[in-house]
Amino acid sequence: MSRREFPRKVKQAALARAAGKCEKCSAVLKSREGEVDHILPDILGGEPVLANAQVLCSVCHAEKTADDIRRTRKGDRQRDKASGAIKPAGKLSGPQFRKSQKPVREAKAMPPRRSLFKGISP
Repeated sequence: MSRREFPRKVKQAALARAAGKCEKCSAVLKSREGEVDHILPDILGGEPVLANAQVLCSVCHAEKTADDIRRTRKGDRQRDKASGAIKPAGKLSGPQFRKSQKPVREAKAMPPRRSLFKGISP
């Protein structure tokens, strides 16, 4: 699945809506300094439309991207565990998860051994 970028018209509309300020921290942006970002990341189903676009300064964009990557990887891990692609890390431990006592089986009496070669003595 390839990344879907915002069309030029959507970027222009988002920049006009922001009016030269970061939409997260309200920092004043110089020309060509703002970055148009997906509110809901593309990999998580965000569409490249104006309602899902925001203009961020480089600091806010870096923070949001790091958070997006963390959320995406968590979703990947949850999907893989649910599908069985990844085995659980280990068994649960703690006082409420004590091992159950297995019933002890009594040893059965074995029948006497038979000689493989009858009539041959050593």
